[in-house]
Amino acid sequence: MISAKMVKMTEGGSAIRAMFEEGARMAAQFGRENVYDFSLGNPNIPAPERVRESILRIAAETDPMELHGYMSNAGYPEVRAKVAASLNRRFGTDFDENNILMTVGAAGGLNVLLKTLLDPGDEVLVFAPYFLEYGNYVANFDGVLKAIPANIAGSFQPDPEALRAAVTPKTKALLLNNPNNPTGVIYTKASIRALAAVLEEKQAEYGHPIYLISDEPYRELAYDGKEVPWLTKLYRNTLVGYSWSKSLSLPGERIGYVVVPSQCDDAKLIFDAAVIANRILGFVNAPSLQQKLVAECLDERTDVAAYDRNRKALYEGLTDAGFTCVYPDGAFYMWMKTPGDDREFSDRAKKHNILVVPGTSFACPGYVRIAYCVSHDMILRSLPAFRALAAEYGLILISN
Repeated sequence: MISAKMVKMTEGGSAIRAMFEEGARMAAQFGRENVYDFSLGNPNIPAPERVRESILRIAAETDPMELHGYMSNAGYPEVRAKVAASLNRRFGTDFDENNILMTVGAAGGLNVLLKTLLDPGDEVLVFAPYFLEYGNYVANFDGVLKAIPANIAGSFQPDPEALRAAVTPKTKALLLNNPNNPTGVIYTKASIRALAAVLEEKQAEYGHPIYLISDEPYRELAYDGKEVPWLTKLYRNTLVGYSWSKSLSLPGERIGYVVVPSQCDDAKLIFDAAVIANRILGFVNAPSLQQKLVAECLDERTDVAAYDRNRKALYEGLTDAGFTCVYPDGAFYMWMKTPGDDREFSDRAKKHNILVVPGTSFACPGYVRIAYCVSHDMILRSLPAFRALAAEYGLILISN
């Protein structure tokens, strides 16, 4: 018999991955060109050319013992120093290599931080809607995930008063994802300042740190000149997790980092414990080749303009069909209100070969997430199917 904890996780599964598998089945049945799979946030924009060139050169020129051997569990010191210097140039910070821990993607980094921070029963707060795997990450270490209801009336900006009501003496951290998956909303500097004020107040009230964990795989995917605030300058006890999965279109390479700023309470203890957590969770260290790769590509970016083109085309097509959507400021997700139950809507969408993820999976029923990191051609080809679906709900009329 497997562990009771894993039985529960297995039963819960992942709606996103289930949709992805459904897409593969439908593609085999109907032809891939006839299936509109918006389920998985898998970037379709190729990595910058320098990524390919750097991989080939590093593999050819680096001493094999160095490239393939063990290293510090925190990662190559020279890579960590380059990451710190890049952040300092961009955000006016003063990090060095001792503030940077290289991780197996943002997911690995979050698990390292949660392993480092949580005792059984400690609470981690999130604002709904949120990335559904957060619950599993927190449960890995016997923490308690507490979801704060979505601020629908406030355009999904986080509500500081709702945060104040949710914090208890057991609260260890607030986990934010900015830009947000699934809404595409960017939490503004004003919103973050308001949250920081609440956390400062509650830290003083309860006499212990409450950490703000900033999950930032979509940081570089922002549109219309919108700013994604750098949170360590807005709240002292901020820890950052980052991944190059989206900014360099490398989701399968599993490379990212954690930032532990020196001004955090217990900063050195957190960093040292996170290094140990990186090892004992089985990561040991971030992939060596990928560390050297990203160190050479810190100024490279994916083609955000291509995602922007998809964003505009999909939003226009869906709203013309009568649907209501949150116009995304960042990431590559459209958050669409459903006419009725979101799970029933998702099932009905499958009959039109459309795959979307119900908002219930993100603790926010009544919406679906549509990942538009697909080809522009697929966006355009899908719009007649969306219009037919809208007609079933009486949102528009379609003439024969």
